[in-house]
Amino acid sequence: MWTGVGLCVAGAVGLIVGGVLNVDAADPWASVAGGAAGLIGLAVTLYALLGTDSGTATTTTPSVTASGARSVAAGGGIGAVATGDGATAGPVPTMPASPSRPASGPVTASGERSVAAGGDIGSVSTGDGA
Repeated sequence: MWTGVGLCVAGAVGLIVGGVLNVDAADPWASVAGGAAGLIGLAVTLYALLGTDSGTATTTTPSVTASGARSVAAGGGIGAVATGDGATAGPVPTMPASPSRPASGPVTASGERSVAAGGDIGSVSTGDGA
C-alpha cells in the first residue's frame, strides 16, 4: 500500500514541477507516467491476487493440540463436550446459521479437562457428575 502511495505522490510532484518549469514538456511526461502507473498497478494487483500469504487461514492449516488429561481442542466449532465422570454437557445448543470461520492460528488445550476451539463453543461440562 505504501509503495502505491509513494508512487502517486512522486508522480504528482513530478507533474507539478514539470508543469511549472515547462508546460509543453509536461504532456508527454504525463502520458509516460500514466502508462507506467497503469502497468505497475496491474503488476501489484496480479501479485496480490495470485501471490501466497503464509499468514492466512486459506494457505495454512492451523495446529490443533490437546495435551492435558481429558482435554479437547478443535480447529472449528464445538457443539457439546463433557469431560468429567458421569457428566453431561446438556443438549446441543443451536449453533449459528453461518458456520464460524476456522481458526487462523494455533488452537491449544493444555490443562487437565481444558477445552479450546477455533470457532464457537456451545455447551461444555468439565466437572464430575453426581
